[in-house]
Amino acid sequence: SFRTGETVALVGASGGGKSTAARLLQRFWDVDGGRISINGTDVRELTLENLRDIVTVVPQEVYLFNMSVAENLRLARLSATDAEIREAARRARAEEFIEKLPKGYDTVIGERGLRLSGGEKQRLSIAQAFLKNAPVLVLDEASANLDAENERLINQAVEHLKQGRATLVIAHRLSTIRSADEIVVIGEHGILERGTHAQLVKQGGVYAELAAGARLSGEG
Repeated sequence: SFRTGETVALVGASGGGKSTAARLLQRFWDVDGGRISINGTDVRELTLENLRDIVTVVPQEVYLFNMSVAENLRLARLSATDAEIREAARRARAEEFIEKLPKGYDTVIGERGLRLSGGEKQRLSIAQAFLKNAPVLVLDEASANLDAENERLINQAVEHLKQGRATLVIAHRLSTIRSADEIVVIGEHGILERGTHAQLVKQGGVYAELAAGARLSGEG
């Protein structure tokens, strides 16, 4: 369970179930036991349409369509105005690179071999999340192959995006994990430990060992 304004970080080895937990939140499947709740409401009490309306996902692998930057962003909210799209891009730290594209917001992604970097795609996905403005955020924050500047900009944008939302992070960076309101350590057979960084380090269990070795990365 997690609430508005809180960040819950899912930590564990690859294959431990972090991504599965995020998908259960979105009701790709329903849980066999226990419950997943948002502000005290079991997600199974919501229609799929309502649940998808209140949850925004910023994935590790961002998929963008071969249409203009503006059209890709507007997919998050079809009624968005040009001014709202530009504001979302600004808040996502994407405005500068978009304006340097051959046709700015009207540049077609993929046209004539144009390719965006992984960090630029991530920032467009964050801009979509700002436009959708849903109260629940699911974030896969892996930053493999990102240069330091892209990672810095993404971190700034995400910290802004998380404000006032209930955030579930599939956590890879120790910096994010340390600052989470609650850390949930997931293993093959379910939840192993949960608590704050300080509590779990003091406990001296699985998390403490992971943190000491900084072995906190991995998908799953």
